[in-house]
Amino acid sequence: MTLLLRIKKTAIEPEKIAQAAAVIKRGGLVAFPTETVYGLGADAFNPEAVKRIYAVKGRPVDNPLIVHIADLAKINSLVRLLPPEAGVLCARFWPGPLTLVLDRREHLPPEVSAGLSTVAIRMPDNPIALALIRAAGTPLVAPSANLSSRPSPTQARHVMEDLAGLIDLIIDGGKTAIGMESTVVDFTSGPPRILRPGAITAQDIEAAIGPLALGGGKSVRPKSPGMKYRHYAPRTRFILVEGENFRHDIRQLIAQAAKGKKIAVITFRQESSYEDCLVVHAGSSSRTVARRLFEIFRDLDNRGMDLIIAEPYPATDGLDMMIWDRLKKAAGTGN
Repeated sequence: MTLLLRIKKTAIEPEKIAQAAAVIKRGGLVAFPTETVYGLGADAFNPEAVKRIYAVKGRPVDNPLIVHIADLAKINSLVRLLPPEAGVLCARFWPGPLTLVLDRREHLPPEVSAGLSTVAIRMPDNPIALALIRAAGTPLVAPSANLSSRPSPTQARHVMEDLAGLIDLIIDGGKTAIGMESTVVDFTSGPPRILRPGAITAQDIEAAIGPLALGGGKSVRPKSPGMKYRHYAPRTRFILVEGENFRHDIRQLIAQAAKGKKIAVITFRQESSYEDCLVVHAGSSSRTVARRLFEIFRDLDNRGMDLIIAEPYPATDGLDMMIWDRLKKAAGTGN
């Protein structure tokens, strides 16, 4: 049985935080809100709890986890060295949606990093998350609180859909502010390099520390979540249409579908119009789309669609790469 606790971000209830922290301390799993998505938390220094996260999510064992901390001083117990440029990013963007990949200390359980010599770390910008980490008295590993490959949860009800009965406790802290996972920057192999785009953009980072290495880099094993496997996908068949003639191509896909099939088209432009389908306008700004996209995927699954089609995402601002990354990974066309 999974217990549900409701906590308001504006009125943190210490007794409820203590209740959730007690679950962590005894090796349990607690889903909690961050500013990005809901995370599935466990004691980073408890190998059995970390293994349980992989088992519950159905997560590939070579897909490393992110360690969440509540105080910058804790980072020294997790990494060999904090490069000066990484320190600049910590000071500028933490707490916030930025993850740093660094060389880890040996005493951190290898399960956290999928056996790699590196570790991914961030400090979430959510008062409930920070209070839980501090009350637990330990850094928490916390991948997204969903079944592997499913859309990440932005509300507690999404966690319930995937993990009810499989984990110990869910903290309902309302809808997450950003709606997509953190930016990941690698500091372990040459110049800093973005491994996963997020709300902290390349332009933001370069303004703080200078030019980044181009591309995601070549690695046999992923150093960060979101690099290797299909992610964020609805259960319904999902097609991302690209190219200048996308409206024509979408109308052809609709026309070619078997009679009676329920089709949904996700649009990012007010002027888009399609017949014989459900049209869902995801929003015209990057921040709106980021907050709504995973929720839209889940809602369309629940409505029993047979096919979901998405328009290409238009270039508007520096958050575009985050949304493109999620769309392409959901469609199985991302790197």
